Amino acid sequence: MPVTIPPMAHGRLVGIFLKRMHGGTMDPCQEATMDDRGLVGNANRGGFRAITIMSSERWDEVTKAVGASLDQQARRANLVLSGIDLENTRGRTLVIGGCRLRIGGETRPCELMEEAAAGLQDAMKSRWGGGAYATVVEGGCIKIGDPVTWEPPTAG
Repeated sequence: MPVTIPPMAHGRLVGIFLKRMHGGTMDPCQEATMDDRGLVGNANRGGFRAITIMSSERWDEVTKAVGASLDQQARRANLVLSGIDLENTRGRTLVIGGCRLRIGGETRPCELMEEAAAGLQDAMKSRWGGGAYATVVEGGCIKIGDPVTWEPPTAG
């Protein structure tokens, strides 16, 4: 099946969350710094899943589908975007403020989502409902309200 490239979308960074310790809560931040290992101060750093990202619109869809009213913090993603669809974006480059992130794939929902609301883990399994994971291509400082766009795909 061919991969479809989503249109150039423009959105905003509406949430930044740091996990200070493994298994710990997700602490909201107004700004954060990204380096080649992910978000500075986050417990999970490095590797191909350095940053986890979700769409606020998709989160609203899946929580509504199971009749839950959950804060975005419950998703346990590092970054929350509005106006950006993450579905089928593996290999694309996302620009947040002056930073660039390469999408590595879909984040699969874990059992913690089922603990948050009955049926949520299953509801998140379609259309990249769990969001995406990424590596940092170009780091820097990000803050709530930063513009978010897709880098145009390269020809070839």
